[in-house]
Amino acid sequence: MFLITKLFWVFAQPLSMAFVFSAFAAVMAFLGWRTLGGLSALLAAIILFVTLFTTTGTVALQVLEARFPKPAADPTDVSCMIVLGGAFDNEINTARGGMELNQSADRFVEALRLARNHPQSRILISGGDGSISGGYEGEAQTAERFFSAFGIGQERLLKENTSRTTYENSRNTAELLRTEKLENCLLITSGFHMPRAVGLFRKAGIAVTPWPVDYRTSGVVGLSLDFTQPALNAQITTTATREWMSLTAYYLTGRIDSIFPR
Repeated sequence: MFLITKLFWVFAQPLSMAFVFSAFAAVMAFLGWRTLGGLSALLAAIILFVTLFTTTGTVALQVLEARFPKPAADPTDVSCMIVLGGAFDNEINTARGGMELNQSADRFVEALRLARNHPQSRILISGGDGSISGGYEGEAQTAERFFSAFGIGQERLLKENTSRTTYENSRNTAELLRTEKLENCLLITSGFHMPRAVGLFRKAGIAVTPWPVDYRTSGVVGLSLDFTQPALNAQITTTATREWMSLTAYYLTGRIDSIFPR
């Protein structure tokens, strides 16, 4: 299932879909089926226009980010926090032995801040190698170097280094929390990812306090044309598409109880 999901997403993201429709249009043109080819080319153009030159992706992403607002103040007491992987560049870190962070770095920066303010808290890092090849070190392994570099003792860390998906994050973390007798943890992940993560952790019977970070939108963007940043628009639209598709798929397969957990 993991491999099927990965391969599906290769072709389901907006730019890949535009390419597929364009290629199909070219084949239809060579075969002399002009009407079918023209319709396919039109679909490709529409997908590209919406993806590159509108704020559709931003609006879709900020709906996700607004679902679980971040609390106005820090908690008075933190006994444990769950940090979901996805913030390290596993390929580079495996090759170079470093701890290169990507766009989701806020997950670990926020965990570090809270860990320093609440020295009694435990930190559970959940994330393995989510690549198709499975040849890279997991996020939890890199996170050990990250927290050590900032003076966080290894005795405070719990590492779940086998999860490849958010679904596996929730299942594997549930077992580890029960073993360590930890409960009511903060759940730290990206704002757009929080609805799916909360839905999965609830389904696994884990009570968590959502602590969203890594916002990609201002939260006040309306639907409009935007010709100023096509590359960024494409990136945001891809992220939003993937998250909404994942929510739908998880709901249809019974992995979450609501298509848009609140």
